[in-house]
Amino acid sequence: MSDPRTALVLFSGGQDSTVCLAWALSRYARVETIGFDYGQRHRVELDCRQRVLAELRAAFPQWAAKLGEDHLLDLGLLGQISDTALTDGRAIEMARSGLPNTFVPGRNLLFLGFAGALAYRRGASVLVGGMCETDYSGYPDCRDNTLKALQVALSLGMDAPMTIETPLMWLDKADTWALSHALGGEALDALIVEHTHTCYLGDRSQRHDWGYGCGQCPACELRARGHAAFVARRT
Repeated sequence: MSDPRTALVLFSGGQDSTVCLAWALSRYARVETIGFDYGQRHRVELDCRQRVLAELRAAFPQWAAKLGEDHLLDLGLLGQISDTALTDGRAIEMARSGLPNTFVPGRNLLFLGFAGALAYRRGASVLVGGMCETDYSGYPDCRDNTLKALQVALSLGMDAPMTIETPLMWLDKADTWALSHALGGEALDALIVEHTHTCYLGDRSQRHDWGYGCGQCPACELRARGHAAFVARRT
């Protein structure tokens, strides 16, 4: 029996959020998606979102019946107040804070706050995100304790139980590829390779075994390394 609740998935069009969407579709009676346009350098991911949703519906009819409305929110103000390599055309490097300059302060806090408000209106009580603190860049708003605290804050602030699910929290990237395979087999693996986008530079001119990207930014390196480890496990 599937969980009768409605889930709202934070869906960027990337590998992690696509796996989380498949995970939610395998569990919940109804699933909606939410994305954010915040002036990101790799905004090609916003185009990929619609293609991924269309491909999921076509390849997995059992999920298509559960997949509801998609929502795209304009958070351009976040890009205006940010000073990062994800919102400006600068080199990706480590900042004096010890974090990579791809860290957008408060991004996940804002995303989940807006998602919670939308979920309240849509009758959803589960938020699903691809945050992870196993294979990640050290972003503090991806940590399990941050998400647990935010779950409490959202539930109290809206006076309604709100669950934040992070199915990738303790998985490395090879495990994420394995989860994709367990959920949707070769069809989902191929969909992720061909249609999702992860590269911080927004490069879709280069095709690799693991998908499209520059192959050199931290996001590409993590995705490539995880794919190689996943393939090695299966051979």
